[in-house]
Amino acid sequence: MIRDEDILDIDEPHLSAAERLYLPQILGGMVTTLRHMGKTLLDKPMTVQYPEEQRTLRKENYRGVHRLNKDEDGRVACVACFMCSTACPAHCIHIEAGESPWQDREKYPVKFDIDELRCIYCGMCEEACPVDAIELTPQYDLVGRTREEMILGKDELLAIFDETDDGKPRKNPRITGYPNTGDRAPFEAQADAADIIPTEPKSEGGHA
Repeated sequence: MIRDEDILDIDEPHLSAAERLYLPQILGGMVTTLRHMGKTLLDKPMTVQYPEEQRTLRKENYRGVHRLNKDEDGRVACVACFMCSTACPAHCIHIEAGESPWQDREKYPVKFDIDELRCIYCGMCEEACPVDAIELTPQYDLVGRTREEMILGKDELLAIFDETDDGKPRKNPRITGYPNTGDRAPFEAQADAADIIPTEPKSEGGHA
């Protein structure tokens, strides 16, 4: 049941004769438009001559073409858990899992495809991945003549990792194979300290 103090009474605002004609709103919008036009004409042009000139992107928040990360041994970091494909709202990720040939994991992706034309570049896949195996890079100039060319497989995604390995696209991400890195590092340090340092049992009785 809704309490009386949670109910807000909103009265209809009283409009003057000029406000009923919407003249102040129209004039205010025209002033804003003319101000932006003046800044565009007087200041330095905001356009660039692409592709000869390109803007510098902020890598920490730009979401472009995907990549599959590798661990310290050069293997694909994906464990084929299907978390990214499950979280993807566009359903553009297709994974086929197989038994892993390595002892440190049960599965690995035999096939990993992403339809870059269907993707909406929301970043849900990289947030859902438990091992940070998939990331969105700053690359945006991906082109293809057919739809099939825009469906990137595992080899293409790993090749993009080799091209962008010099920097982390996401701001302070956790990269598989590098412990105590990324935003989870403080929590891991606290967990490690809790495991190492024994806690003294609390006495139930009072002090003598």
